[in-house]
Amino acid sequence: MRELPLPTMPLSDLRAPAPRRSLHPRSASLDLAGNDKARFEVVWARNDDDVRQAQQLRYVVFADEMGARLSVPQGSPAGHDIDMFDPYCEHLLVRAAAADGQSGPVIGTYRVLTPAAAKRVGGLYSDTEFDLTRLRPLRGKMVELGRSCVHPAWRSGGAILALWGALAEFMVRNELDTMIGCASVSMRDGGHVAASLWEQLRKTHLAPIEWQVRPRLPLPVEELQTDLLVEAPALIKGYLRCGAKVLGPPAWDPDFNTADLPMMMRIADLPMRYRKHFLGD
Repeated sequence: MRELPLPTMPLSDLRAPAPRRSLHPRSASLDLAGNDKARFEVVWARNDDDVRQAQQLRYVVFADEMGARLSVPQGSPAGHDIDMFDPYCEHLLVRAAAADGQSGPVIGTYRVLTPAAAKRVGGLYSDTEFDLTRLRPLRGKMVELGRSCVHPAWRSGGAILALWGALAEFMVRNELDTMIGCASVSMRDGGHVAASLWEQLRKTHLAPIEWQVRPRLPLPVEELQTDLLVEAPALIKGYLRCGAKVLGPPAWDPDFNTADLPMMMRIADLPMRYRKHFLGD
């Protein structure tokens, strides 16, 4: 998931994404509460140009806003967040409607790595941060959400709801039941907020032992303050409302300067009010 605010960016000299037709992506236009009740268009990237716009947004959010040190493939265009997983992922975009009614700029994005694509690329992004051995029984119907972000000017809630609705439909249409990813907490304070948040969530939202995972580079929680009264970031709070569980202690990502909490959401655990909202059940 890498959950930080939502950005925009492109691809370049990477291998073309695998064909998408078998995944049944479907575009939708939704009227949602947002900036001036703007109209959002929710679409799956259809070509490299669409993906590049998502990568540009990601750069705006992760590098410019959050100060991440991004490592990109040699020859990549400037101002883009690109990694080896991008060509294998489905990229979900939210566009703001332009004044003339045409498609506007990408103002929100998620990328989705399906089980088949994970096999082709050799694993999940989360595998680089956590030992996911205990999740092996789930992998056949498990997708990884990543690089989620929304442009700073569009964080009123409408864009993320539009993304979540499309993700829920995607999961059901493709008979997938589990979503995992890394939810990031800034470490600009040295990690005390992240450590305190973990201490809170481990008491209330920790997954059963059979699904717990271990970080490869753990946040040194024992060296940090863990008794701060902190509130979960909005995106993590939203995941928890949707029935998400924390899979274990946070990893430290020095490049992004974040503490990454491993999280999992299952369609079966989605509360009824959200099933009705996102799926119409």
